[in-house]
Formats: sequence, C-alpha cells, structure tokens
Amino acid sequence: MMDIEQRIRACLAPLDPVALELHDESGLHVGHPGAMGGGHYRLTLVSELFSGKNRVTRHRMVYAALDQLMRTEIHALALTTQAPAEVAAARPV
Repeated sequence: MMDIEQRIRACLAPLDPVALELHDESGLHVGHPGAMGGGHYRLTLVSELFSGKNRVTRHRMVYAALDQLMRTEIHALALTTQAPAEVAAARPV
C-alpha cells in the first residue's frame, strides 16, 4: 500500500509536473483540532498545464486532482503553482 505522500504524487501525475516538492508539515500542527482529520502539507508544483492560467484556476486544478484525499487525508494544503516559464524568469542571470 502506498503512503500518503506517494498517493498525493500519484494523484498529481495527470498534471504532468515538471517539478514537484511536497513537505509534510503535520508535525508543526500537533494539538491543532483539525490535525486529527488529516495532514498539513506544503506543495510546490510546476506544470506546463498552468501556463496562461491564473492562481485560482491552478489551485482548482490541484484540488480537483486531489479530490478524495482532500476529503479524507489532507486537512491543509499550502500551494505554490507555477508554469515552467515563470520559474525560468525568476532565476537570476
């Protein structure tokens, strides 16, 4: 059986990530009432599918991909979503 991080990555595969960083921050929320219902994660996802889309649309795409996990195993998700061109433009020359 896959652990939750593997399941998150599998659910996000259809977004064809160029880069994906996932950090479990659940330990920072011990004792928080909502922490009992799922983990806290920080996700940075770079995908060509995000090109030309605004942040709200990108986040909706991620939430749709994680639909069932968002209802059960993910309590909180901090998102950074970028298109590859945005990452390249942000790099210093």
